Amino acid sequence: MLNVLIMTFIILTMCIIVMSLATILSKKSINDREKSSPFECGFDPKSSARLPFSLRFFLIAVIFLIFDVEIALLLPTIIIFHWSHLFSWTFITIMFLIILLIGLYHEWNQGALEWAS
Repeated sequence: MLNVLIMTFIILTMCIIVMSLATILSKKSINDREKSSPFECGFDPKSSARLPFSLRFFLIAVIFLIFDVEIALLLPTIIIFHWSHLFSWTFITIMFLIILLIGLYHEWNQGALEWAS
């Protein structure tokens, strides 16, 4: 029991040291006009240095990530099938798919899946 407490203390101490060093080393230097302006051959920039962000592309990317995570959650159900009760496995899997399809239907109705408008 004493070994576990000592190891816990050592690990917590190391975590605190690493987080403190990261906080100290990540401080930004003093920003002045020259360092914070975009580099454009010494001249003042003619237009905005940042391009406008496509909100539609962002929504498609978020929807892709959501479905990707949900597929990753569905894959273990195939492995669990051998050890679980057939009714409970079927019920949980169908409920998960229904929630997924309701979300897809909602996104479709909101028009988030239309790429070109």
